[in-house]
Amino acid sequence: MNAFKAFKACVPIAWSPHLYITLVRGIPGTRRLHRRTLEALRLRKCNRTVMRWNTPTVRGMLQQVKRLVVIETEEMYKARKQKDATHRALRAPLVVNHLPPPANDSSQ
Repeated sequence: MNAFKAFKACVPIAWSPHLYITLVRGIPGTRRLHRRTLEALRLRKCNRTVMRWNTPTVRGMLQQVKRLVVIETEEMYKARKQKDATHRALRAPLVVNHLPPPANDSSQ
């Protein structure tokens, strides 16, 4: 599950000290002003996440490119990463035995 589907809900972000910003839409075809804003946020490729301080300047930049990014608080970001880690956790290998079962000599 990607960040766009998991955490696109509108949440109050004013109280969080850090913001985790993920670019979820492509840059080609966007306005030059939006490309420059994403460049200033250091977002260059899709599905990349950066951490920025929650300041009025950064919030204004995010307001400008809100249709291209997903904004998460620190708690939301850690919860998503934890869920991904448990999903990708190593599982015990499945052992399949293709040898025929041993014949029981109980007829004697």
